[in-house]
Amino acid sequence: MKRLNEAQLKELEQDLDAIRDEVMADLGEKDANYIRRIIRLHRTLEVGGRVMMPFGFIPPVFLAATTALGISKILENMEIGHNVMHGQYDWMNDPSLHSQTYEWDTVCTSDSWRRTHNYEHHTYTNIIGKDRDYGYAVLRLSEDQKWHPGHSLQFINYFLLTVLFQWGVGLHELETEKLRQKGGYPWKEKAPVLRGFFEKGGRQAFKDYVFFPLLTFPVAPVVLAGNIGANLIRNIWASTVIFCGHFTEDAETFTEEECEGESKGHWYLRQLSGSSNFTGPNWMHVLSGHLSYQIEHHIYPDMPAHRYREVSEKVQAVCEKYGIHYNTGSFAKQYGTVVKRIAAFSLPDRMRQKFLPEMA
Repeated sequence: MKRLNEAQLKELEQDLDAIRDEVMADLGEKDANYIRRIIRLHRTLEVGGRVMMPFGFIPPVFLAATTALGISKILENMEIGHNVMHGQYDWMNDPSLHSQTYEWDTVCTSDSWRRTHNYEHHTYTNIIGKDRDYGYAVLRLSEDQKWHPGHSLQFINYFLLTVLFQWGVGLHELETEKLRQKGGYPWKEKAPVLRGFFEKGGRQAFKDYVFFPLLTFPVAPVVLAGNIGANLIRNIWASTVIFCGHFTEDAETFTEEECEGESKGHWYLRQLSGSSNFTGPNWMHVLSGHLSYQIEHHIYPDMPAHRYREVSEKVQAVCEKYGIHYNTGSFAKQYGTVVKRIAAFSLPDRMRQKFLPEMA
């Protein structure tokens, strides 16, 4: 991480606060209209996908229905749910868009997400031992984590985490990795989390894999296949976007010691150094929930995400001022470095240093 003295960190804090204050003071009707327009689009795609799905025995209709439903789920999870739960639209005083009451269309409960993501991840971003989102307890992505033979097969874990992403996120707060540790597992402590997972996961599974197929019983297998396909589209896209925001080659990790007692300026510096952006057309930004601007999201998590594009040049200018690397690149480039990192840290340290010295 770029080293700045206390005076520089204070100035960095003031520069980034000024950008945020300017945007937050300008929030109004255009921002409310934007999120309501996205909600209408999400609902239109969902209804269209559900209506077309019974006619999915016609291959082009099946493809259109599955894609529409998959995109609908992506929009609801990423551009609506994720951003609403960060409090980006609390200022609207709309109960249906309030961060503390919104419940999204995925297995993970909103309460669990607010604890593990909004608090743990955004507070302790990329701090090894504190940020459990870094590798999701199944991927070794830093030499700070000791290698063991199981890591040589971590591409299998990566594949499973990708295709079953909503279930992995739903289980995340259970800290199942502790089952492998000595000293027992706090079953009683995790009972409410486990209950919430089964209740929410059960409702989601019933809706997509029982209710809608039975509603169209003569073509139930077609509808079931389409719903599975839509969830798969959402899982693969969401996981890939998130990985490109956190696990790229240049995304830095940190120790608990170097972040102890950090100032707000140091927290900003850590967010800038540990996050990654990717470039692409407008539709890609919208479907990513504007997490294509992950750097801006991590320094301004409560700013309406569609505003990240307009502040990105200002944030880049601040990074240039202090000599901080602004980690961005094409979607393909960033995803390629994610795969490279997963491959590199599946190897024992000596082998990685020999064959991939740039990842040492």
